[in-house]
Amino acid sequence: MVQTSGRAALRAQGRRAAVPGGRQPSGTRHPLVAVAMVLPLACVLVVVFGGWEAVMTQASSVVGMLGR
Repeated sequence: MVQTSGRAALRAQGRRAAVPGGRQPSGTRHPLVAVAMVLPLACVLVVVFGGWEAVMTQASSVVGMLGR
């Protein structure tokens, strides 16, 4: 068991060192990237559930929480 945890730690270090461009990932992404990722899912939910008003209500709630 001790050996496997040591190997896992070495693999994790190797992954961090193998970032293209040599930069360390900060753990955050640009807000436009996040919007581009979420927008298709939001459109699918609107079509599937037919609830434009519900989607808008949820979106305004999220915007309100992010504004804090």
